[in-house]
Amino acid sequence: MTEPTLHTGGCHCQKVRFEVTIAADSAMGCNCSMCSKKGTLLSFVPAAAFVLKSGEDNLTDYLFNKHSIHHLFCKTCGVTSFARGQTPDGAAMVAVNVRCLDGFDLDAVAVKMVDGKSF
Repeated sequence: MTEPTLHTGGCHCQKVRFEVTIAADSAMGCNCSMCSKKGTLLSFVPAAAFVLKSGEDNLTDYLFNKHSIHHLFCKTCGVTSFARGQTPDGAAMVAVNVRCLDGFDLDAVAVKMVDGKSF
């Protein structure tokens, strides 16, 4: 695992922008009904490692299944660059879509697939 470094990212139209300190050398792919359609690759960080710089008022929240993860997307361009939720022990976390990190090399990411369809 690489050391966490500061990255910037956001949605397609740039209205939602964030900074995250993340060791983005691995990500989770999921076959659930949402992730498989959107193609998200998620990496999870503590909420303290994530700062939303702009666009809070441009986010729309979508809850499904167990209603425990806030799938946030830009209401202008529709891109989901991150989601908010809690770890199993109750700590606040952010799931960052590494595809939305600026200048990020997706070929350098090891993707672990999760069977979210079975949850």
